[in-house]
Amino acid sequence: MTSEENIASGVKSISRVQKLEVMGKEKLKEFLLRLPDKELCGTSPSGTSAQPEKAGGMERTSRMVAQYREQQAWDLAHHTWMQMTVSKLYAQTQEEAALKSKSQKNSTTKGERERPCPIHPWKNEDFQQKFTQLLLLHRSQPRDYEFLRWGRRHHWVVEEQGHLIEVGDLFGPGLGTQEEPCTVILYGVAGIGKSTLARQVRRAWEEGQLYKDRFQHVFYFNCRELALSQAMSLADLITKVSAAPAAPVEQMLSQPEKLLFILDNLDEPNWDLKKQSSRLCPHWSQQQQMPTLLNSLLEKTLLPKASLLITARITALQKLMPSFKQQRWVEVLGFSESARKEYFYKYFTDESQAIRAFSLVESNQALLTMCLMPLVSWLVCSCLKQQLEQGQQLSLTSQTATALCLHYFFHNLPAQSLGTKLRGFCSLAAEGICQGKTLFSPKDFRKHRLDGAIISTLLKMGILQNHPTSLSYSFIHLCFQEFFAAMSCALEDEEEGMRGVKKLIEVSGLNDLFGTPTTCFLFGLLSEQGLREMESIFKCKLSRKRNRGLLRYAEKELHSRHLPLPPYSWQLLHCLYETQDEMFLTKVLAHFRGTRMYVQTDMELLVFTFCFKFCRHVKRLQLNEGGQYRQAWGSPGVVLSSWVPFTDAWWKIFFSNLQVTRSLQELDLSGNFLSCSAVQSLCEALRCPHCHLETLRLVGCGLMSSCCRDLASMLGASPSLKELHLQQNDLGDLGVRLLCEGLSHPTCHLRFLCLDQLQLSEEVTQMLRTLKEEKPQLLIFNRWQTSRGKGRSTGQSRGLGETRQENLTLTTALPIQEESMPQVAHMEHFCPSPAPPGELHLQPLETEDEFWGPTGPVAPEAVDKERSLYRVHFPVAGSYHWPNTGLRFVLRWPVTIEIEICAWNQFLNRTLPLHSLMVAGPLFDIKAEPGAVAAVYLPHFVAIEGEHVDISLFQLAHFKEEGIILEKPARVEPHYTVLENPSFSPMGVLLRMIRAALCIPIIATVLLYHHLTPEEVVFHLYLVPNDCSIRKAIDDEEKKFQFVRIHKPPPLSPLYMGSRYAVSGSEKMEIIPEELELCYRSPGESQLFSEFYVGHLGSGIRLQIRDKEDETLVWETLVKSGDLRPAAAAVPPGLIDAPALPHFVDQHREQLVARVTSVDPVLDQLHGQVLSNEQYERVRAERTKPDQMRKLFSFSKSWDRACKDQLYRALKETHPHLIMELYEK
Repeated sequence: MTSEENIASGVKSISRVQKLEVMGKEKLKEFLLRLPDKELCGTSPSGTSAQPEKAGGMERTSRMVAQYREQQAWDLAHHTWMQMTVSKLYAQTQEEAALKSKSQKNSTTKGERERPCPIHPWKNEDFQQKFTQLLLLHRSQPRDYEFLRWGRRHHWVVEEQGHLIEVGDLFGPGLGTQEEPCTVILYGVAGIGKSTLARQVRRAWEEGQLYKDRFQHVFYFNCRELALSQAMSLADLITKVSAAPAAPVEQMLSQPEKLLFILDNLDEPNWDLKKQSSRLCPHWSQQQQMPTLLNSLLEKTLLPKASLLITARITALQKLMPSFKQQRWVEVLGFSESARKEYFYKYFTDESQAIRAFSLVESNQALLTMCLMPLVSWLVCSCLKQQLEQGQQLSLTSQTATALCLHYFFHNLPAQSLGTKLRGFCSLAAEGICQGKTLFSPKDFRKHRLDGAIISTLLKMGILQNHPTSLSYSFIHLCFQEFFAAMSCALEDEEEGMRGVKKLIEVSGLNDLFGTPTTCFLFGLLSEQGLREMESIFKCKLSRKRNRGLLRYAEKELHSRHLPLPPYSWQLLHCLYETQDEMFLTKVLAHFRGTRMYVQTDMELLVFTFCFKFCRHVKRLQLNEGGQYRQAWGSPGVVLSSWVPFTDAWWKIFFSNLQVTRSLQELDLSGNFLSCSAVQSLCEALRCPHCHLETLRLVGCGLMSSCCRDLASMLGASPSLKELHLQQNDLGDLGVRLLCEGLSHPTCHLRFLCLDQLQLSEEVTQMLRTLKEEKPQLLIFNRWQTSRGKGRSTGQSRGLGETRQENLTLTTALPIQEESMPQVAHMEHFCPSPAPPGELHLQPLETEDEFWGPTGPVAPEAVDKERSLYRVHFPVAGSYHWPNTGLRFVLRWPVTIEIEICAWNQFLNRTLPLHSLMVAGPLFDIKAEPGAVAAVYLPHFVAIEGEHVDISLFQLAHFKEEGIILEKPARVEPHYTVLENPSFSPMGVLLRMIRAALCIPIIATVLLYHHLTPEEVVFHLYLVPNDCSIRKAIDDEEKKFQFVRIHKPPPLSPLYMGSRYAVSGSEKMEIIPEELELCYRSPGESQLFSEFYVGHLGSGIRLQIRDKEDETLVWETLVKSGDLRPAAAAVPPGLIDAPALPHFVDQHREQLVARVTSVDPVLDQLHGQVLSNEQYERVRAERTKPDQMRKLFSFSKSWDRACKDQLYRALKETHPHLIMELYEK
């Protein structure tokens, strides 16, 4: 300590002593008598009483500091002065406390930095400043609500996914309602940061950073400390806990809607709140026992308009749930991946130390994952901090919470210095858990032969903390008490140990062995590593046989209650994870075959993947992001759903499972967004020799061409892989070329590849044909278009020359039995992928009006056609593309979205610097549930040249009430600007114009319309940016005058905004005007077009568009008489044929019989409406799929068109690709 620090410390001590010296004798006497410890009043060890007035302020100060330590001593003095109403002294100390707090924010003393074991780490100011933002998940009900409410679940329930919120939104209006909650329950697993967050809320309110307009008074009650309180009124309680009441209690309580009561650790005291319901307290001045008083607040009989913030463990919700009224459920999920790193950098003030510490943790994936719990992060940082201070090599290999606690207590502190007293301390902890007790008096310690010296040692170590006002002690965190209680059970013999476990189950209130954290620690301590550690600590030999008895009991419980595992089995799996015992887990999970489970944190994923390795009979695994519920397989398998977005770290943990899981044969990740990093992790796992995966489904995973390099290299290194499904991904020409290179590798044994790339170059098409010849056993299912050109990428070759559609199926040369082709049963996934906006003219009839996603087409509902307002419900999470607009969503969970296609001129009357910004795409007004959309792809018509895009040129304009907000997109791709985790308002893409660039290259389109009259044909030709809103506005206008569009290819290459282009024809005809300027006009404005008349077409007319400046040909087409249709045919007749023609299903009967591969889903949709029970069973009784279809058609002879329409709709839903292919024919 420097001389200045010594001086400052001396001045502070003198100042504080003077506070007692300036008090008169009577005041000093009263002050001492109010202290809870009468020894401070002068009671000698012999029992004789000293005269308090004969002891000066210095002596009293020394005694208080010796008993309570300096800061707590002065906290006690402040509290006592407040009760004595010594206002002047209290005001002075409050002012000093404020100055001290300000000083601590600016600097930290050397003594504080060198203290190895901080006291009260979960309460002191230092920890609060290091605390980092937590993930909060809001739901209308807690997960496993039905189980928590009724203690059982009879059927599978699709859980609500919830959404992430901020701390400031805890008391905000709920989704779809303007109602604000009166009670918010912050719940979560032990050590996840609930209590620290509650204190953080109080402090943020005191500093004016949170709820300053919502609440005038915030009261914080720690229910652990209230457990020892006597009967009192709410007014007494407020006076007791309030350091400096801002106003008389009666005045504060006169506006209950402005009050917030924080009830922290409501689950810790052993209270039975249900019994208090019959004697609730109606008025704040009425005295009641503490449980009755608090339950009156919960039941809303006392101050019903007041707000409550409650913290409780998830395992305690069952007993508390009946007391909650008008509640909002918010689960604390812990630190995000980035927040974990942020915490380390806050904890270690030296950045180099933070880098070293976090790098070590990153190298231990399990430890990094566990650090999502703030308690674990603090433990890890404390261990590493001590190693750094002692100059040791950084090392921390813990894989479980039990191992980490053993390391912290017995290597860092170390607690074995307690010697023979350690067993007594463990039994004290166990007794407290069994009695629901967290506060211990000196008498409790003496009962277990623990004297004052032991208490002092435990205080110095930071294992215990004292509570001066009640003269009691508690563990610094309940988890630590549960850890030592588990150690007590582990040290008992088998009979005593089982008695202790059953007592814990009884106390927990859960009819579940695995529901208590103590049990979780016990499993870890009974592992081989845990037993060795305890033998070293207690200097004894522990029998493996007796401890195996507890594990056998757990195995019995597991098989009697939890196979197959229900979705609420995370505590059970966590117990199994803590053992890290491969032999035990292999035996316990030997008969496990399948289940459905929800996962929402990295920790739960880590636990799942570890246990999944020992499930030898699980063959199939399906992953659903966003909590979506997709139809699973009929045969056993695991369906794992998540409520929260998957990060790259999440995927890394997940894919590590594949490297050691020998039994898994099929993995379905369809509908889950995979980054390039995630694909790389997947491919690394598939290359592992222990991975025997045969089928991989990646439908609608947002894969790009850049992902195909890893996939291609994996194909040659994964000999077991037989099926690969890649539909609904934008692989492009380059991606398919890379896949072809991987498929051609001699070590690639793939038998089936499913693609749906609509446009491929002639070069890549030829590569696929060559593969057919080289590998006749390979079946490639694809539907594409080829373009004549020089083999350039899809984005550059679009529309070049003559285009044609080609449905090419590369089939095997040998007959394949139906049973040997499992992929046939999944043909419902095969559907055309969305084409880029420039290819809309090539879309089959009616497909462009539907979204395409993981399950096939999804039709929007036209809410208001005049406003272009649509509503669409997306049934599962995944990637969805709307070819008609170019709009694309990546969804985390099923959601309903409203989309309105707007005109820019509706909003451009607001201030917008149009001289420097150019409209670059359509404007959409999108309304969606917050958090449901992971990314939105907004179309733009700027022609991007080269691989590198200057993202700074693109802006996303949000039109809000306060004005226009410009946002930078996450990335820019050809045809799209991507916004991740978007918030919605009317929004569209703008391009920042550079002064040097007078002409902007854009993707343009030519719209050609005609109208037939008896004398001639009238044509209208438009040259406009490729914008869906402009196309629709022109289409609607032309239809008013019975003009019909002729679909022709777009221009050959990008055109330039502001340039002029000449329109000409092969016949002598008058074109007015002969020049068109390519410019942007809002859909609400009149668009420029050329008009010309033709008497008769003859062999056809050739139309051309050339650049006015250099006469370069930019567009050309041939219009023949066959292109012309009367106006009555302008509206497509729909998918149902005209009555005079055979029905669709009759026209294609032969193809449907031969190619429908999944008959049962079709029958299920027809059962009860078209088919009787007898007919249904007769169809299913047929041996093969073609025979089943023939039998089905035998019944259709008596059907009317309505019945056949139902068959058509069932086939379209289950076999969308087949129906589209037949329809195009």
